[in-house]
Amino acid sequence: MLKLVIFDLDGTLLNTIGDLADATNYVLTQHKHPTHTLNEYNAFIGNGIRKLIERSVPEEFRTKEYLIGFTLEFLDYYKKHINEKTYPYKDIPLLLSTLQDHKLKLAVASNKFQEGVDFLLKYYFPEIDFAAAVGPGGDISTKPDPKMVNKILSTVNVSPDETLYLGDSNVDMITARNAGIKPIGVSWGYRTRKELEENGAWRIIDNPMDFYDLYVK
Repeated sequence: MLKLVIFDLDGTLLNTIGDLADATNYVLTQHKHPTHTLNEYNAFIGNGIRKLIERSVPEEFRTKEYLIGFTLEFLDYYKKHINEKTYPYKDIPLLLSTLQDHKLKLAVASNKFQEGVDFLLKYYFPEIDFAAAVGPGGDISTKPDPKMVNKILSTVNVSPDETLYLGDSNVDMITARNAGIKPIGVSWGYRTRKELEENGAWRIIDNPMDFYDLYVK
């Protein structure tokens, strides 16, 4: 019996790419590096802020010290502009409220920094009572390490077979599998249907309310 639905954040609940791209391009410009298009950022996002920065910076500058400094500049800018171009995908608010009305527990597992996760969920979904929202930090590694999801399962006190996981990338599909949860790929995010299929998606849905129709209704 389904009791818990875990969502990825960027590319699944929220389209955050505009603000992430703007922040990264701003710092790249400050360092006189080439900038990137939104389409290129589709491939950069998914493994956390550190990987986003590493993939964006020219290869010859990817030293540990340089990337740390660049990341701090990125975070300073991004936190000030985190909700300027970001928006929920169509029907996501409806899906979340419908699932909540059906007494399902809702949670978020994101590779975004915890402060950003908390702010965005409160800003865009103030009526939703998320049972858990976990980002990387401390002993919690970025996905596809399952620790983030395992923490959610422990917090909510449900088992993997009472849970479904929705995400838009290979990272999400692998994370869910690593945690023993069936992964559902969403086609409206940053990555392709082919990538989701090749990385173990149990099902792929094309509209948020398809999830309700297939698994709850």
